[in-house]
Amino acid sequence: MKWVAAPVAVTAALALAGCTPAQLRGFLPEGSTDATNHTPGITSLWVNSWIVLLAVGVLTWSLILWATIAYRRRKGQTGLPVQLRYNMPIETLFTVVPVILVLGFFAFTAQEQSKIEARDENPDNVVQVIGKRWAWDFNYVTDDVFFQGVQVQTDDNGSAIPETMPVLYLPVNESTEVQLETRDVIHSFWIVEFLQKKDMIPGQTNYITFTPTKTGTFMGKCAELCGEYHSMMLFEVKVIEQAEYDAYVASLREQGNEGQVGTEFNPNQEFFFGDEAKAENE
Repeated sequence: MKWVAAPVAVTAALALAGCTPAQLRGFLPEGSTDATNHTPGITSLWVNSWIVLLAVGVLTWSLILWATIAYRRRKGQTGLPVQLRYNMPIETLFTVVPVILVLGFFAFTAQEQSKIEARDENPDNVVQVIGKRWAWDFNYVTDDVFFQGVQVQTDDNGSAIPETMPVLYLPVNESTEVQLETRDVIHSFWIVEFLQKKDMIPGQTNYITFTPTKTGTFMGKCAELCGEYHSMMLFEVKVIEQAEYDAYVASLREQGNEGQVGTEFNPNQEFFFGDEAKAENE
């Protein structure tokens, strides 16, 4: 085994030394490094999992190659080689190692998931995001203002026109709770570089809590097939300094966007809430 382990270790070291930043990030989206307080842990879990799996793969491939060469049929040999019915040490190894790997992956995943899913009891900022076919509404709950988006328009080449993109503004280094609602069908709120997404389910409120730790513009989209124009259900997230954020909130007030947008235009309201909701709308 030492003749196998040494070349494998050298090869792995050389391969890792030559990795680009994107490869070291496990090919996760550019800009995801330190985008929120959760992205370092998610990135670490992802990259380290691939390293462990690569090591298992290299060991397995090496053993297969070694067995193929060592036990090949030599010139002059006839018939079948000696057949071994049992080998308890090897069979135990093949059972114990996968169990350890599965339990290890489960433990680290559960640990990271519990951090991601934990809600802040007193977040600095609360935003309600309402998905609708095929755009987004943003209620800035803490500041009692709102933004209503329309479907992204496209140019002659089918590309999104930036000026028509709904934009969610967030203050940097402020803990933010995002309350997820939908007006119609199931959508999925996904900020790509934040490495998080969560479904928006009719009649149910879901939550995402994070702290943006880096200013910049990040891509958002619906990650659940929701109809004809699903691919155009896009938005941007701009993480800005607190002073800029306060100025944006003030601009919404100047436009008369005070208060909160509700879900009263939900076409599924009768289906989910029955005749009482229908009577209220009428």
